[in-house]
Amino acid sequence: MDALLQPWPWYVSGPLIALTMAILVLLGKRFGMSSNLETLCSLGGAGKFVDYFKVDTRPRRWNLMVVIGAVIGGFIGAHLLSSNDKVAISGDSIEKLESLGFESAGEAYLPTALFGAESLADPKVWALLLIGGFLVGFGARYAGGCTSGHAISGLSDLQLPSLIAVIGFFAGGLIMVHLLFPLIF
Repeated sequence: MDALLQPWPWYVSGPLIALTMAILVLLGKRFGMSSNLETLCSLGGAGKFVDYFKVDTRPRRWNLMVVIGAVIGGFIGAHLLSSNDKVAISGDSIEKLESLGFESAGEAYLPTALFGAESLADPKVWALLLIGGFLVGFGARYAGGCTSGHAISGLSDLQLPSLIAVIGFFAGGLIMVHLLFPLIF
């Protein structure tokens, strides 16, 4: 049981991901969260308003299990398999985040300065969450998939567009963390 409470080493989790991807490739399936959310929108009736969502969802319903599994797995991991609530990040990162007003840095997965109930009274927080959500959604659609789809599924299929997208994701993440994040906060 103690082994479940620790982060899994690469030599366990890596082969499990590779096995999952091999099975999906052999079945002709693709993995990615944005396609799952696209299917949910189509099932929810978004096709009545946007032609993009007018698709046959029957062959894509299997991937909704990924969403259900992510929610259930996240809950189990956070509430049953975590030995403590501390987030394992460097002391330098904690100091930088605290200097920007994130007092809960290193103590919680979701910073209370953005996701706490009291922070939702601040219009700046709403603006950040709405703009960020729009940019993530637009970016996933524009890139033809999300980070998990391109980085796991696309690279497993040796797709050049996925390699370009992953390089873009990393470059964007570095720009956000080192240039934009300090300006916003």
